[in-house]
Amino acid sequence: MRYVLSVLVDNEPGVLSRVAGLFSGRGFNIETLNVAPTLENGVSLMTIATSGDSQIIEQIIKQLRKLVTVIKVVDFHELAAVEREMMLIKVQADDSRRGEVLRIADIFRCKVVDVSLVDLTLEATGDQEKIGAIINLLNRFGIKELARTGTLAIKRSMQRE
Repeated sequence: MRYVLSVLVDNEPGVLSRVAGLFSGRGFNIETLNVAPTLENGVSLMTIATSGDSQIIEQIIKQLRKLVTVIKVVDFHELAAVEREMMLIKVQADDSRRGEVLRIADIFRCKVVDVSLVDLTLEATGDQEKIGAIINLLNRFGIKELARTGTLAIKRSMQRE
């Protein structure tokens, strides 16, 4: 099962290593990891996507909460959340195929961020399924390079009923 964890941490040397160590020590892979500063000085937010058994994830969350440098842990597994990923993808797009690549980019609301005579670099954001669909469609043109951020998540706002 897939889990996305949000971990608010003190921005100090060694924090990333300790958090990653909790996962590797239990034989879990971190599928994606994002770390960035928050609005609060000296505090960073880690967004970790992983797959595994719910009991092990529960133990990892308990262990994370015991770390002195961890301020808060949120498991998005059962929460309503918005998840997004960003991708930069460089695709072969000579004159004969450029129009077709641009149509696909338009359908998925991608931005063209770089152009040359033989390729286009596109920026796309969306959930994992959307990013995967874009990659699948552009694969036939020849993908030269690909960079992805991995999952970012935030809890949905409360809705009025």
